[in-house]
Amino acid sequence: MLLSWLPKAAYGIVHEATRHILKRPVVGVSAVARTRDGRILLIRRADTGTWGLPGGTLEWGETLRVALDRELEEEAGVVGPEVVRVLGAWSLPSRDPRFHAVTIAVECIVEPPNKPPKNPLEIREARLFTPEEMPPVLAFDHQDIVAAAADPGRTVLE
Repeated sequence: MLLSWLPKAAYGIVHEATRHILKRPVVGVSAVARTRDGRILLIRRADTGTWGLPGGTLEWGETLRVALDRELEEEAGVVGPEVVRVLGAWSLPSRDPRFHAVTIAVECIVEPPNKPPKNPLEIREARLFTPEEMPPVLAFDHQDIVAAAADPGRTVLE
């Protein structure tokens, strides 16, 4: 990696600053991750306290699939997701107040989490919700992505 000599915290700051300087959208992946009994996996964000879908931005040189696996393990303690389908791409600049993100969302089947989130400063907890228990509003308008997952014939290009 080009900046591998930097301490991890410093690299993170450089990485975020570069996103804003270049004025280019950031690519990320989010998962509507369900257990076989239909419960949906959500994570509680530490910065806002709101619930949202697990996911995050791609690292340099990483594929969407590798990022999906990494983010599910880091944020929710889930490994080996079974991808069902790509739900679409969400790109409205106002979805994320931090930066302009393009999010590719996928539906997948997962086992219940068996480890806590790796970084409690980022993610407080991961929890499974039945459809009836789902919070009505999710971080970054993720409820739109969950709605797309509920319609098997729908693919979104925003």
